[in-house]
Amino acid sequence: MEDIITSISTYGYIIIALYSFGGGLVAIIGGAILASMGELNIAYVILLAGISNMFGDLFLFYIGKYHKKDLAKYPFFIRHRRKMAYSKILIRKYDTLTIFLQKYIYGVKTLIPIILGLTNYNFSKFAILNVLASGIWAVAVGLGTFYSSNYVRELFSESDVSPLIFPIALFTILFATWKFLDHQTKKR
Repeated sequence: MEDIITSISTYGYIIIALYSFGGGLVAIIGGAILASMGELNIAYVILLAGISNMFGDLFLFYIGKYHKKDLAKYPFFIRHRRKMAYSKILIRKYDTLTIFLQKYIYGVKTLIPIILGLTNYNFSKFAILNVLASGIWAVAVGLGTFYSSNYVRELFSESDVSPLIFPIALFTILFATWKFLDHQTKKR
């Protein structure tokens, strides 16, 4: 058991940085939970996740801006045309707010930077908003998870609440979000 804890402490930051490059919601949540248990430093978790997420979105924007023809060939972009169209509508309608909200919406958080690149969005504006959005995202999710995980552990130690309630609630929320997005992008 000590070997596992040592390897988490050693490689946890690397895993958080790599996973956050591609989105990273699970990585920052896991890192914040480990930080609440004393295995990692919450400041490093937030800093690494925020910086890595920022560079990941900048990379996706670059791919969308300079490799448009290459992207059109991938089956992913062919299959998810409706999600991309819905993302374009969100971008046109809410512009700046979309860059901030996309960090929290599973399923479109990797598409928005690519679509912004495809639509010739101003790179400087995206970069500035992305830095702010990544920082707010990392602090909000990191600290929210850090403090709520302490509360959840205390709740379980003091009551007879089943530990299965929280994963079921999380799954229900994710499923409802997925169904909502699926409904919004269906052909009418």
